[in-house]
Amino acid sequence: MEIPPLVEQGSVLSAEESRRYSRHLTLPDISTIGQERLKKSKVLCVGAGGLGSPILMYLAAAGVGTLGVVDFDVVDETNLQRQILHGQSDIGKSKAVSARETILEINSFINVVVHDVELSNINALEILGQYDLIIDGTDNFATRYLINDAAVLLGKPYVWGSIYRFDGQASVFWADHGPCYRCLHPQPALDVASCAEAGVLGVLCATIGAIQATEAIKIITGIGTALIGNLMMYNALDMSFEKIEIKKDPQCVLCSASPRQHSLLDDYEAFCASPTDDEISVGELKERMEQGGGFLLVDVREPYEFELVRIPGSILMPLAGFFDASAFAYLPIDKEIILYCKVGIRSATALKILKSRGHVRVRHVDGGVAAWVENFEPELRMY
Repeated sequence: MEIPPLVEQGSVLSAEESRRYSRHLTLPDISTIGQERLKKSKVLCVGAGGLGSPILMYLAAAGVGTLGVVDFDVVDETNLQRQILHGQSDIGKSKAVSARETILEINSFINVVVHDVELSNINALEILGQYDLIIDGTDNFATRYLINDAAVLLGKPYVWGSIYRFDGQASVFWADHGPCYRCLHPQPALDVASCAEAGVLGVLCATIGAIQATEAIKIITGIGTALIGNLMMYNALDMSFEKIEIKKDPQCVLCSASPRQHSLLDDYEAFCASPTDDEISVGELKERMEQGGGFLLVDVREPYEFELVRIPGSILMPLAGFFDASAFAYLPIDKEIILYCKVGIRSATALKILKSRGHVRVRHVDGGVAAWVENFEPELRMY
């Protein structure tokens, strides 16, 4: 969809800025006017991780005048495989602060605003309201719905991206011109694993993050055709791109002509959570084990994960066996089954499959083996 420029023309470029952005100035579609729009623009990136890294670095290099960074996490060694904003010396440092340092090293002409806080229904409207455009660099459904809802209520464009193993997706949600995220996903998918749970090809972040940064530049300057009303899907293994149309949902609770939601939800985590009746805490599991068990404890991760760390007394049945039904021969229907994985996503999927096959006495471990290690075996090393 072609739309007018989001941002008005800003102040005149200095001689230094003109030299720096000369390759933009020679592009007829951008030229000096477009670069001055970029200089005046204010863009917020939620997340300074895998997607946030290429987004922030390329928008900084492009000359976006103000970049806001929301992230309350710290840099971990496992981040370095894909989060190129950060380096070895940044381990343990605030991601938002580390991001600011890298951004200013790329371009000292711009302003970087650090929001070293967790985005919530309390602060989202205030933080997002300071910016022209919002880019999502997160990897969890609760924050995605929060960003979308705040963006719709504020009338802001929302540039979204998602990565999973070898696949990526990107789109632009802007209720003033097309669908919002809830039109694509009215309800959260409770069985989709995070990067920590499912793994992700590091360079996939660069592909999807670059698409998001490109869309932001197009919207700010008013060039090209934005991904509004379209979903871009990318598969790295066969190097394929596919674009499909997304229509505005006439029954959308938020952006339809007769919305039923007029404010942010009180609890986005609860909105995206799996049913608690199916969960068992690691504390309760430990008590049951000390009392003699009487259940079958099943690890649904992969063999290499099982070898690294496991809950004592468990047996391995990878999730693939639930999808192809090969695991059912080893799962008695008359015995209680407790499932676990790394953090609880895959085990929730296995639980859903088991219940559809008639298993009634089945639960899964809230927080998975990661919660077990944190609470009872902190000397073990998580991956």
